[in-house]
Amino acid sequence: MTRLQQLFVEQGQSPWLDNLTRGHVTSGRLATYVADGIRGVTSNPTIFQKAISGSADYDDQFRALVGQGLPVEEAYWQLVIDDIDHALHLLEPLYDGSGGGDGFGSVEVAPGLAHDAEGTVAAARSLSRRIAHPNCLVKIPATAEGVTAVHRAVAEGMSVNVTLIFSLARYDEVVEAYLSGLEAFPGDLSTVHSVASFFVSRVDTEVDRRLDGLDSPVAQGLKGKAAVAQAKAAYQLFRRRFAGPRWDALVARGAHLQRPLWASTSTKDPTLPDTLYVDNLIGPDTVNTIPEPTIAAFEDHGTVARTIDQDVDMAIGVLDGLGRLGVDLADVARTLEQEGVASFAKSFDDLTASLRAKAAQPAAS
Repeated sequence: MTRLQQLFVEQGQSPWLDNLTRGHVTSGRLATYVADGIRGVTSNPTIFQKAISGSADYDDQFRALVGQGLPVEEAYWQLVIDDIDHALHLLEPLYDGSGGGDGFGSVEVAPGLAHDAEGTVAAARSLSRRIAHPNCLVKIPATAEGVTAVHRAVAEGMSVNVTLIFSLARYDEVVEAYLSGLEAFPGDLSTVHSVASFFVSRVDTEVDRRLDGLDSPVAQGLKGKAAVAQAKAAYQLFRRRFAGPRWDALVARGAHLQRPLWASTSTKDPTLPDTLYVDNLIGPDTVNTIPEPTIAAFEDHGTVARTIDQDVDMAIGVLDGLGRLGVDLADVARTLEQEGVASFAKSFDDLTASLRAKAAQPAAS
């Protein structure tokens, strides 16, 4: 078995690919990843900005769509939906074979809606309607308004990937939005799926930046430890919330777990191990969405072992130690949420601007 296959078979964790391009689908690269153990795909505005701007794979379709009179932004969405549609079709056998446990692909609502709950729900409805696959997850950012939208979307029977989670407090709100949404949905709960995307490496980047500003050997000793510690605490919260009479009542109606998904798992600090956020976050009922370079590194020298609930007391000690040093993790989360929303919005704006410029160019003779 590949190490990716071992993650699922031996540890109950689903590795997903953190990338989607048309070339991945048409070249068979995505199919190869699936054969090697990848069990789902995620996308976001930055991924699509790089995919569409970085190749000519989309040019003919884009020009045809604009030539038919479609506005540039609607043409963009058609490009995105076609990519997701093809990926979901490829993943459907995995979805069916796992009884709806895996084989998902995610597509994100427009980043400009991050603070618009009503607009987010409307966009989620539209995407769910246009992408008629049961294995499609609509990505909704975990802003305060996004959490409200998650509850409403789930209450309408939509499947969601809740993204840009950076704190335990916000993660708890996301879980509550899912549970209360399930309770409000009058239909078959077995048709509703969700993951909660808890971002990892960016937490270390921001925390370590703040630790570098402290003249303390203790601070230096905590560098590179906050993200894994917080993820381990999140897993404990997951186990607590998805247990007991309330959850049992939902399971009786067919409910699925909202699995924690470890996102942003490439190591940004070159002094840290390149498989840090894979090796240390392995455990049952979790997902790790992994960029391609990190997949290659993990296949080469990663370690497959249950780690997500090991050394939990040590992880809590790391979080407590950061607090004693004055590192405000709530403020870290606010900063990262703002940066994440802004980054996706910039990618979306940059891409639509480049597409408008392309639409204005005369077609090649």
